[in-house]
Amino acid sequence: MGFKPVYAQQLKESEKTITLFDGKTLNGWKPLNPADAKYWQAKDSLIIGGDGISNVPQNTYLQTTDEYGDFEFRCLFRLSGDAATGFINSGIQYRSKVAGNDIVGYQADIGDGHWGDIYDEHRRGLLLPGDLRIAWRILKRGGWNSYIVRVQGNRHELYINGVKTCDYVETDMTVPVKGVIAFQLHGGGAAKIEIRDVTITTFD
Repeated sequence: MGFKPVYAQQLKESEKTITLFDGKTLNGWKPLNPADAKYWQAKDSLIIGGDGISNVPQNTYLQTTDEYGDFEFRCLFRLSGDAATGFINSGIQYRSKVAGNDIVGYQADIGDGHWGDIYDEHRRGLLLPGDLRIAWRILKRGGWNSYIVRVQGNRHELYINGVKTCDYVETDMTVPVKGVIAFQLHGGGAAKIEIRDVTITTFD
C-alpha cells in the first residue's frame, strides 16, 4: 500500500505540522557559509536567494538550524534567471549534513533538465531522474510551483504541483536518516530562487 500525501489523510497524534518560515525573518535558518549571507534575505513574505542579475560564483545554501528525519516538507517556489548567464538551478536539501562549507545529502532538484530529480549532493550524484510525463504539463517555468518532499524510513517521494516525480527506496543503510533541510542556489549563473509557505509535518 503506497504512501499518501498528508493533504489526503488525517493527521495522527504523532504527526505535528509547523511553519518553518515566519514570513519576516530568517529565524531558524542560517547561511551554510556565513560569507554567503549577502545572497539570502527575507522580504515580502518570501525567502529570496540571489537576485537574477548578479552571477553566483559557487553553490550557496540556506539551512535550517534544526535537523529532521521522517517528515513531509512543503513549500511554494519560483525559479528565475536568464540561461544566457549560465546554469539556472536550485534545490531543496534534506537529511543533509554539513561538511565545512559544503553540504552532503539528498536534494529535490529544481531547474530545466533536472526538475523533480533526487540528487545526492557531494556524495553519489543523481539517484533517480524525475518522471515528468504528467508534471511537465502543469509545471510553470518561471512561475510559482509547489514542492512536496516526503521521506519516511528508507522511502523518498517527491511531488511537484501535486504530481509524483520520484519514488525512491534507499538501500544503503550507512546513509544518515536525519539532517538539516536547506535551500540551494546553484553557482555558475545569475539565478534567483523565491520560496514561501514553508511547512513541515514530522512523523515521530
